Amino acid sequence: MSELSFGEAENWVDFVERQIGYKFVNRDLLVQAFVRKSYSMENGGENNEVLEFIGDKALDLAVVKTLTDKYGHMISDEPDYEDEDDEFYCEYSEGKLTHLKSLLVRKEYLSARIDELKLAPFLIMSKGDLKNNIDKNTSVKEDLFEAIIGAVTLDTLWDFDEIQDVVGVMLRPELILDADVTDDNYIKLIQDWESKHYNDLPKFLYKERGRNESIRVGKQSLYWRYGSSTPESVYYKETGYTYPYGNEHLRYECKMKLSDDLPEFGAYGESKSDARRKVCECAYKFLEEEDLLWTIKDEIENPNKAEAISQLEILARRGYFSMPEYEYIEQYDENGNPIWNVECHIEEEKYYFDAEASSKKVAKKQAAYDMLMYVLGEE
Repeated sequence: MSELSFGEAENWVDFVERQIGYKFVNRDLLVQAFVRKSYSMENGGENNEVLEFIGDKALDLAVVKTLTDKYGHMISDEPDYEDEDDEFYCEYSEGKLTHLKSLLVRKEYLSARIDELKLAPFLIMSKGDLKNNIDKNTSVKEDLFEAIIGAVTLDTLWDFDEIQDVVGVMLRPELILDADVTDDNYIKLIQDWESKHYNDLPKFLYKERGRNESIRVGKQSLYWRYGSSTPESVYYKETGYTYPYGNEHLRYECKMKLSDDLPEFGAYGESKSDARRKVCECAYKFLEEEDLLWTIKDEIENPNKAEAISQLEILARRGYFSMPEYEYIEQYDENGNPIWNVECHIEEEKYYFDAEASSKKVAKKQAAYDMLMYVLGEE
């Protein structure tokens, strides 16, 4: 297990609970979800294999419910009697639903979600696993995802509503199901922003509303500036304004704090994941309006010629553009000495930059540095 610091009063179990939106009654189950079989073979005790089996089945059922809730509903043969819903209609075929389910539970996606939640460093592994960096393995992270769901399943005594909520927070099915909707990436955008600025993740606090509990929202001017499409769903600051009752479908409240110098953000949603997405949208629009978003200039602390080649590659790996390519031409001066001409190309950029030097390495560094200054807007 890696040693990470998340505050003086917080240990890794607290962190995991906050990330998945669930507080365990029996925390031993959560710890067990992170114990690899190799560790238990060396040190005794239980491991996460059976939890993984349970979580796999619970996850399947939760995903099926997510799909049928989103794309299907009950209909009645007698439209005059609203309570007589006796048939189920779904806009997608069985084949399409199967395809969507496979996308949501595929190994690569579950592994990526564990990475985004930053849970893999807490795996409890044998010395051999640690030596081989097994926590980087896609299958191991998939197993961890399912084991956590299995632990939640047992801790809730198979309470499906609770399981569904945790799956929604951990899986974020909207990233797959609404891939054509651009704002479904607000959670990742906010996570990236917080990680880059404070080397941490945003802190979420969930609360389930009582049936007769009113909804608090911010001032309307702030709401319309930073909120989304329905005034009862998102607020920017608590100011005492209320919308009483009539919003029972917005069951969960999610509050988020990024830093002490920024306001608290809040949102209401039909599920924890829905409220979480809305609060991230609210925060992102605030950061955008206040010109606080991370830009490409913030990525490289000290642009310089000596590190220009690697600094360009860092920007490429972070998604700003394709990996730089270089073309080399060797010529000779009148005395027969080599002269290298190196061109630096980036597919998305209109211009390329070249440099000449007697050393191939020196010419490449100069061409990379000129390109770096151009993409950073510092030419």
